[in-house]
Amino acid sequence: MMRGRSDPAQKKRTITILCVLALFLVFLYAYYGSIFGSQSHGASALEYGRSLRKLGSSYLGGDDETDGKLDETLTKYGQEDGDDDITVKSFPVCDDCHSELIPCLDRNLIYQMRLKLDLSLMEHYERHCPPPERRYNCMIPPPIGYKVPIKWPQSRDEVWKANIPHTHLAHEKSDQNWMVEKGDKISFPGGGTHFHYGADKYIASIANMLNFTNNNLNNEGRLRTVFDVGCGVASFGGYLLSSDIITMSLAPNDVHQNQIQFALERGIPAYLGVLGTKRLPYPSRSFELAHCSRCRIDWLQRDGILLLELDRLLRPGGYFAYSSPEAYAQDEEDLKIWREMSALVERMCWRIAAKRNQTVIWQKPLTNDCYMEREPGTQPPLCRSDDDPDAIWGVPMEACISPYSDHDHKEKGSGLAPWPARLITPPPRLADFGYSNEMFEKDMELWRHRVENYWNLLSPKIEPNTLRNVMDMKAHMGSFAAALKDKDVWVMNVVPEDGPNTLKLIYDRGLIGSIHSCPSSVSQVKCEAYSTYPRTYDLLHAWTVFSDLEKKECSGEDLLLEMDRILRPTGFIIVRDKQSVVDFVKKYLPALHWEVVAQTDSSSDSDQDGDDVVLIIQKKIWLTSDSLRDSE
Repeated sequence: MMRGRSDPAQKKRTITILCVLALFLVFLYAYYGSIFGSQSHGASALEYGRSLRKLGSSYLGGDDETDGKLDETLTKYGQEDGDDDITVKSFPVCDDCHSELIPCLDRNLIYQMRLKLDLSLMEHYERHCPPPERRYNCMIPPPIGYKVPIKWPQSRDEVWKANIPHTHLAHEKSDQNWMVEKGDKISFPGGGTHFHYGADKYIASIANMLNFTNNNLNNEGRLRTVFDVGCGVASFGGYLLSSDIITMSLAPNDVHQNQIQFALERGIPAYLGVLGTKRLPYPSRSFELAHCSRCRIDWLQRDGILLLELDRLLRPGGYFAYSSPEAYAQDEEDLKIWREMSALVERMCWRIAAKRNQTVIWQKPLTNDCYMEREPGTQPPLCRSDDDPDAIWGVPMEACISPYSDHDHKEKGSGLAPWPARLITPPPRLADFGYSNEMFEKDMELWRHRVENYWNLLSPKIEPNTLRNVMDMKAHMGSFAAALKDKDVWVMNVVPEDGPNTLKLIYDRGLIGSIHSCPSSVSQVKCEAYSTYPRTYDLLHAWTVFSDLEKKECSGEDLLLEMDRILRPTGFIIVRDKQSVVDFVKKYLPALHWEVVAQTDSSSDSDQDGDDVVLIIQKKIWLTSDSLRDSE
């Protein structure tokens, strides 16, 4: 054997061992890095223009219910043993591809779970919330190049393209003036499928058909709340705002993706939903006018069940404005649909209030007289006497007519004052809850004072047009929203489904809102996500919302992540709750990239409830490092 020369076999074995060792070290690094990386590296809250590393995977939970999940200990504020001073430093950040995630309206989830849904009934566009093991327990990042939204009223007519980087509607609907791509912005000329030349002219024509004074659709304050189904980008509702009319614009997350996201980015009230199999989350007798402009809905299906849902939502004497080929076309198929639809609404006791060119307007009766005069066995039938038309969350639609209450029948209408007096006049349905006029007026005065205090605290941070889209997460009678009347904002009033259904009082005051479930009736440790896109509200008001979660033994962390999802960067949160709740929320501020704007205790506000504390928070704006790199 020659000295100084290595054995080739030994050299090969050495290289093999080194390779195996290297692979083992890489595995250890990846394994422990994935565990500890989300708790340390790149987790601090950073301002826009600096780097934030993405944490965790895009999908947490997976098949192993213990991997990547947040602590699901039930929230007991102020009762933890020895962890009161612990500050949570980070939450995982979802992949950029989830920047528009709507957890309960996620079509990818439907495919993954292989849900057996009837597409003809639009069940795939209804809410299907993920089970706990399939939840995305991570923060939703903004899209590449995200900017602080354009302020109202300019936002009605244009938004930043980077905030909703989808231009397919601008090309698909280019001949209808839905929206137009212009450089780094998307503009909205005010057109629609039926009103290419502008919603304002179309609205005036409807008012003219009804002989309303000065072609103003608000009819001297008597027409205040409108429901626009299949709303597109909500230009119809957007142009009604100048007439003191507020519209609940509804559309599904369908082939026209992002239409509701565009509406909310514009500062126009809107909600993701569909006329499918479940009642819509609004109480009976909520709207003076329902509107459908070529909304592609088969109103005759299932014995007219969808038209009967509109009937449930309309007030006595309410209108349904329908613009569609069936109203004017002369081909045999359209004529057949028109004849069948006309026969159906006649049996529902609707009458034609006006018909011109491509639009027909039906009117609902003022009393029960017509229903009582129908021949026995007439279809559709009246609903059962034990059917509650205001039971709505997760309740299947019924193909029946909801008759009026004795009060509405005797009043020959809802008995509501014209707007704006309607806002401060005790609504007739107060009696349904045993509330007195004195209680109503006291509640209104209480919230007037509280909102004034809120604005004093916010004043160093906001200008008159800083806020536009507001959500009251526990609205009760709507007095928080009523106190904001002179601000240039609109409020989505949310009423919990497991409490008094006071949402009908809110609509009777000329405001809008929806029922919502938190927690889920299926999983009592998780909150259901709201039916809206990420980054759609400028201000969230949480009055004792966290305390209510504690009573239901729910996860406060879940609620914080959901609030972060729907709040716009630079937006605000007002938490009004007990001290232990405020302490709990403050522990998560660094992890959520939130910062305290102001805090007051009960001694600084004469209208505080006992030990209530007010905490005002602002959300910072941040991007992931990948987003920054792609935008440079």
